[in-house]
Amino acid sequence: MMRVHALAIFISLLCLGPANAQSSPQTKPVLGAWEIMPAQGEPVAREEAGFVEAGGKFFLIGGRHENPVDIFDPKTHSWTKGAVPPLEIHHFQPVAFEGRIYVLQAMTGPYPREKPVPYVLIYDPAKDQWTKGPEIPAQRLRGASGVVVHNGKIYLVAGILDGHWSGAVPWFDEFDPRSGQWRVLPDAPHARDHFLAAMIGGKLYAPGGRTSSGATQQVFDLTVSAVDVFDFRGGKWSALPQDLPTQRAGGMTAVVGTRLVVLGGESMAHLPAHAEVESYDTRTGRWETLPPLVQGRHGTGALVYQGRVYTASGAGNRGGSPVLSTIESAPILGH
Repeated sequence: MMRVHALAIFISLLCLGPANAQSSPQTKPVLGAWEIMPAQGEPVAREEAGFVEAGGKFFLIGGRHENPVDIFDPKTHSWTKGAVPPLEIHHFQPVAFEGRIYVLQAMTGPYPREKPVPYVLIYDPAKDQWTKGPEIPAQRLRGASGVVVHNGKIYLVAGILDGHWSGAVPWFDEFDPRSGQWRVLPDAPHARDHFLAAMIGGKLYAPGGRTSSGATQQVFDLTVSAVDVFDFRGGKWSALPQDLPTQRAGGMTAVVGTRLVVLGGESMAHLPAHAEVESYDTRTGRWETLPPLVQGRHGTGALVYQGRVYTASGAGNRGGSPVLSTIESAPILGH
């Protein structure tokens, strides 16, 4: 009887183990593996450019030197050319609003003391035409800010006054694209430049970046690990309790459901541009590591379209070279 009882206990333990293991929740990655996408044609290789979707097409805009708009059609995987902006523009986050693309707080001119563009630039994809928009208040001019759209307004956070030389600021502003009115809002908790902002669930997220200081020979050194968050409902700033795991500037952001995805970037950690991809789940408050980029890059943008995340162009090393012309993409799992 003792032998039978012991055997029964042993068998029950074998059955219990797998059941318990299966009941443990497993974190599902949000993105699959990245791949360089084959395409017909090729964009102008560029860095410190903007990358945004509007009307089902992707627009690669600006970058150092005077470059045409390069337009990617995800249905045909082909690139075509658009109009050249009226001046060199770089270090900006373009946003799409009511069928047009807005460029605010761009820089122009050569490194290291690039100057802010003093007015809004607007690109109309339907007409392939650039127009000059309202003047930006002189006391709020800067470049390399994070820019988002929320409830019919455009919001700009942080940036730098004097190119890569000095003057990182925590400023926060509202621009009404319909009326052209500008409004100064409360400063963010941290000054930063060279980052991209994102909107998730009524909150603005400002991850990473740095306080560039060519004046002290610290252009790349002073990375900002904190992630600032502005709650539009409460009208208040806060910072996430968890910092960005991999400190970097010049990275790209994408929003996948309730997750903030930060990809690429540059820092003093190593010469090659960062290939790391990390996501913050705004529901659980946790960061997770995702599959890395095929090609580390910084100084461009990222976008989400029909179940995939895309990024294109940028620089492959810290600084401005080599400039890239590839486009790569990763599938959103479970989409």
